[in-house]
Amino acid sequence: MVHLGAQNLVEFWAVITRPADENGLGFTTEQAIAEVDAVKQLFVLLPEVPLGDVWERLVVAYRVSGKSTHDARLVAAMVTHGIVRLLTFNIQDFTRYREIAAIDPRTLA
Repeated sequence: MVHLGAQNLVEFWAVITRPADENGLGFTTEQAIAEVDAVKQLFVLLPEVPLGDVWERLVVAYRVSGKSTHDARLVAAMVTHGIVRLLTFNIQDFTRYREIAAIDPRTLA
């Protein structure tokens, strides 16, 4: 079963609505709403729960700073919900976290 967290949707929205000349897709709000709705039909959306304590433990333990704090929030959601595998093209962003295993989708058959 594949799950999505609110963080996934926020980051997806940011990319699809960012202008194309800024490495985005340049979608309008209406197009983005349709895409987010479609994604939510495909995957199980995890309930949004408080993550502060878990997130803080992770950023301190792994000395996380800058943009990586967003990744730590995603890991905090995974830990909170008992999810241990992350499907991502950005394996290097998650190798520090012993709590999860990052899997590149290109390696799946």
